[in-house]
Amino acid sequence: MLITFKSQTSPDVTMYQEHAHRILDVLSKSHTRGVITAAEAAHAIKLLEQEVALSKLHPEVDAEHANHSHSHHLPDEDESAEMAEKNHIGFAQRAYPLLEMLRAARDGGDNVVWGI
Repeated sequence: MLITFKSQTSPDVTMYQEHAHRILDVLSKSHTRGVITAAEAAHAIKLLEQEVALSKLHPEVDAEHANHSHSHHLPDEDESAEMAEKNHIGFAQRAYPLLEMLRAARDGGDNVVWGI
């Protein structure tokens, strides 16, 4: 399932629900629908930037999380390591479009909404 984030100050950002959940958990926001107001945007940016920094400091944890998010079957150990190397898209890359939207919303005084 997809979640689409919307703001009048930037193009829509659409991502898979399982990837959006981690971002929304960091922000303590509902997975189904919600709003990040222009006043909240600066704090949301700070929280996401901290999580991005942590994910870069501990890439093995980030890769582990990515493997669990994408697994449709249980790969063996060698297959899991190979998948992590080939297909790993980290938290930083997944969060980047929403971070850009939040920055534009903050600067433009607009809200970011989803599930509406």
